[in-house]
Amino acid sequence: MRIGRFEVDGKKFWGVVRGNDICVVSSDWEEFLGKLHFVESTVEECFNINDVKLLAPVVPTKIVALGLNYRDHSVEMSERLPDEPLLFMKPSSAVIGPGEQIIYPSQSSRVDYEAELGVVIGKTARWVKKEEAWSFILGYTCFNDVTARDLQSKDGQWTRAKSFDTFAPIGPYIVTDIDPSDLFIRSYVNDDVKQDSRTSFLIFDIPYILEFVSSVMTLYPGDVIATGTPAGVGPLRVGDIVTIEIEGIGRLTNKVRKFSLP
Repeated sequence: MRIGRFEVDGKKFWGVVRGNDICVVSSDWEEFLGKLHFVESTVEECFNINDVKLLAPVVPTKIVALGLNYRDHSVEMSERLPDEPLLFMKPSSAVIGPGEQIIYPSQSSRVDYEAELGVVIGKTARWVKKEEAWSFILGYTCFNDVTARDLQSKDGQWTRAKSFDTFAPIGPYIVTDIDPSDLFIRSYVNDDVKQDSRTSFLIFDIPYILEFVSSVMTLYPGDVIATGTPAGVGPLRVGDIVTIEIEGIGRLTNKVRKFSLP
C-alpha cells in the first residue's frame, strides 16, 4: 500500500494511491490510522495525482536520525565506526514535502544533501524488543537529511546544522509492503548521480535501531527515524534540483532557493 497526504481545493487529506489516482481516506491522522485495516470500504473520492498537491506524507512529532550508520560514510567523514547508534534530532518545523523548496540559509556557506531511508512509526513504541520491531512500523519513505556542513563543524554539535526550516524533505509516499533490508538508495543533483548504495550496508539494522531508540524515548505514530546516509554526500547550490530515490518507494525531488525574508 502507498499512503500519501495531499491538498485539493484548500483541504488536506491522507489517502491511498491506486495507479494514477489518490483516494481520500480521512483528514485526521488518528482516524486515518484506524481505517487502514478497512481501507477498501473507507475510501472516499479519488483524484488524479496530477490534479492535487502532494504534501509530506507524515507530520511527525519528532524526527530521530542516525549519524554515521553506513561504513563508507564513516570513512568519508574521517570518523571511527560507532559502537552504538549515534542519535540526533530534527524538528517537525523542518519538514517539507515533494516539490517544495529547500531554503539555503544565509548563515551557511555549505549545505549538503544526504539520502536516507525513513522509517515511519505506526503505533506508540516504548521499550520495543527488536524481535517485535516490525509490528510497530507503518512503512518507509524517502528522506533528505539536509545539513549545513560548515555549521556542523563549527558548532561541535549538530542541532543548528540539521534544524533549519525546510531541512527535512520527506516523501513522496509511505510504502507499507516492502522489505527494507536490501533496497538501492540514490541521490541525484541536477540528474547527476551522487550517492548509489544499498540499505543492506547499514551498520545497525532497522529492528536494532527501533529497539535502541525506543529505549531512550517514546515514539508516536507518524514519528520518523532517518536511518543514516551512505557515502557521496556533497554540496548543494542555489538553483540545484536534488532527488532522493529508493527502490520500491519512489523519488523525492526538491529545488534549492536562496533565503529571503517573508
